[in-house]
Amino acid sequence: MSESLNFHFTPVDEARPDEENVHAKASTDVTDVIKAIQEQFPGAVTEVVVYAGEHTVFIAGEVFLQVCTALKEELGFTYLVDLAGVDRFREDAPRYEVYYCFVNLKAGKRLRIKVRVEEDDAVLPSITGLFKAADWNERECFDMLGIRFEGHPDLRRMYMPEDFAYHPQRKEFPLLGIPGSLPLPPRTPEGELTMDPFAAAHSGSPAKSYEEPAEHDED
Repeated sequence: MSESLNFHFTPVDEARPDEENVHAKASTDVTDVIKAIQEQFPGAVTEVVVYAGEHTVFIAGEVFLQVCTALKEELGFTYLVDLAGVDRFREDAPRYEVYYCFVNLKAGKRLRIKVRVEEDDAVLPSITGLFKAADWNERECFDMLGIRFEGHPDLRRMYMPEDFAYHPQRKEFPLLGIPGSLPLPPRTPEGELTMDPFAAAHSGSPAKSYEEPAEHDED
């Protein structure tokens, strides 16, 4: 169970209007794929966003695994390029999103799918059974954001220790970390563990770095 942290909100710039992407390629025109998903899974597509000539398709979480299965086995999207999580921290929508980038190598098509995830029920089905490449990506997303992937064969933390109480990519996690949450090796040979690697930034006194012994004068 992760510990709760105070959230300090920083306003963002206003979104700019969409502009025509002069570099857009035919590979990002997937209107036929979106139509096929809508016909096979009515209600599965909750939103389609087009920006700079590229489509992002939002899929309802309860049918997400079925849609991924159809994408691979029926629509030719056999290559998972990437997946990762995003912390939107919006009050008017589920807090998290997980995006998936697929490619149909034969047709030369790219497809980006997003799934919204509620903060209080941050769980999605694992797609490792369909795409082995999802293994470490799902582990990283779990480690950094705390989103769990049901059915993953080995959902352990990837970077942080298993007993680490936080998820560093959540918006409320301080950029300089939390003093004492992750002890680091000492800075001197006989020193104690470094409990705060950024002591000066936290108004503390940083540990002195190791210094070589003074050289003996030659006789």
